[in-house]
Amino acid sequence: MQHHITAISGDGIGKEVIPATIRVLESLALPITVTWAEAGFGTFEASGTALPNATLAQCQASDAILFGATQSPMTKVEGYSSPILALRTQLGLYANLRPAKTDTIDMLIVRENTEGLYSRRERLEDDGKTAIAEQVITEFATRRIVDVACQQAMKRRQHLTIVHKANVLKETGGLFRRVAFDVARDYPDLTVTEQLVDACAMKMAMDATQYDVIVTSNLFGDILSDLAAGLTGGPGLAPSANIGEKYALFEPVHGSAPDIAGQGIADPRAAFLCLVMLLRHLGYTHPADRLATAIASIEHLGTVDATTQAMINHYQT
Repeated sequence: MQHHITAISGDGIGKEVIPATIRVLESLALPITVTWAEAGFGTFEASGTALPNATLAQCQASDAILFGATQSPMTKVEGYSSPILALRTQLGLYANLRPAKTDTIDMLIVRENTEGLYSRRERLEDDGKTAIAEQVITEFATRRIVDVACQQAMKRRQHLTIVHKANVLKETGGLFRRVAFDVARDYPDLTVTEQLVDACAMKMAMDATQYDVIVTSNLFGDILSDLAAGLTGGPGLAPSANIGEKYALFEPVHGSAPDIAGQGIADPRAAFLCLVMLLRHLGYTHPADRLATAIASIEHLGTVDATTQAMINHYQT
């Protein structure tokens, strides 16, 4: 069966690590074709849109998407919105999967991807001195993300940790907690525990080996998954998947790294690990396992090209 993926380099070091990852993919000689597409802040500056309609249509026609990075400005730019957020919305990519693995740590954070404090429901009061953000937690979105987390945990060590802040956020956090435990009851073989998000962060920093699968809301998942990346080698080794009912997008979490972009020194291994996740999603389990083993056996050699060639050489031996 022939599969088709869309590759989007985006901004910054995405333009280096995604071509390197496609080079690795091509060396595997699998029945996968690649089409390139444009998105990102640079695309916005050139064309007035960060996510062209042609790119969205190409993604919708693909079996999977490999995305590099987007260089979102820290201040509001009129007419600009993040293409990765737009893709998550347009493609229904409600589940963010962030694995974190070393010789001793092997955990997966399952983050709700569509609501919470990232629902973009913000406003300034009339005096301009007070800003208010609304957190949106729905039973529908909570139920489906916890179901994904339970399914993932059943494939692993069958331990699920529900992370929330229901002791303070009694309505939004309370709803997330209640629904999560309700869904988990459908998986009687799981061991299910709960932690407050601040306690979870402390316990992760002290001993992350106790965790298998964590499920949590959008903001909490964003923070905890970056903490997990810091405990397992940094963002240069942190892949992620954005999964929906029909579509799947894979992206390294290191961002555009403008301080080193264009120098050819970025670490491409997070993007390589995204390729591992993408291959497993498409059913190429054996090549994905071999690739994961090869990635674990190489170091970043200082340049994208050298690390990529070492990756290809190790896989082929």
